[in-house]
Amino acid sequence: MATFVAAIRSAITYAVIALYVAVAGTIGLAIAVPLKLKGVLYELGHGGAALALGLSGIRYRVSGRHHVPKGTAVVYCSNHQSNVDPPVLYRALDRRLHILFKAELRKIPILGIVMETGGFIPVPRGQKEAAMEAIDRAAASIRSGNSFLIFPEGTRSRTADLLPFKKGGFIMAIKAQAPIVPVAVSGGRDAMRKGSAIIRPVMVEVKIGEAVPTAGYTEDDRDLLIAIVRERIEALLRH
Repeated sequence: MATFVAAIRSAITYAVIALYVAVAGTIGLAIAVPLKLKGVLYELGHGGAALALGLSGIRYRVSGRHHVPKGTAVVYCSNHQSNVDPPVLYRALDRRLHILFKAELRKIPILGIVMETGGFIPVPRGQKEAAMEAIDRAAASIRSGNSFLIFPEGTRSRTADLLPFKKGGFIMAIKAQAPIVPVAVSGGRDAMRKGSAIIRPVMVEVKIGEAVPTAGYTEDDRDLLIAIVRERIEALLRH
C-alpha cells in the first residue's frame, strides 16, 4: 500500500513540476534574458525545488553550516546517492548555487536553457578538450563570486561506498584557488533507488564538513586534494 501511495504521489509530483518548468521557466527566461536579471531564475528554481520536495514528501535537515567560509565563493563537493540529492542540496547550501552538470541535460526542454542562462556549466562526456574549456569557464565564474556544487563520482552510487572521484571539479577549484567544502548526503537512496521512478517520503541528512583550502595548490596536487576531500566525506558519512 505504501508503495502504491508513493507511486501516485510521485506521478503527481512529476506532472506538477513539468508544468511548473514549462510555465515558470518560460516566464523566467522572458524576464531574465532581456533584462539580464539572472536572479529571477534562481528564485524560480528554488520555488520549483521546494515544490518538488514538498509534493513528494522529502524533508531534509542540515548540520555544519558554520564550516562554510564567509565572504568567498566555494566549491561544495558531495557524494551522490539518488536524484533527490540535487534539489535538496540546491535548497540547503546556497541561494545562488551554481552547478556543473552533464551536458546531456541540455536536451531537456526549457530546463536546459534555464540552467545555462542561470550560469550552470554543462560538461560534455568523452570530449576532453571541451570538458577542460567548461572547467575553465566554471573557474572564472567562481573567481567572480559564484559558488559551485560538484558530484565528483559522476553518477549515483548503488551502494554505501563512494565511487572513484573524477578530477575535473578539483582542477576547477585549484584554478579558482577556492576552498572545497565536503558535503555528505544520506537518506537519498531510501527515497529514490537507482532505476526506480518512485519517490518515497524520507528525511534526508545533509552534513557539511570543514573546508579544505586550495590556496597554493597546483594541478599537480589534484590527487592529494581528492584524497583529502574524499576522506572527509567518508568521515561525515560514518558519523
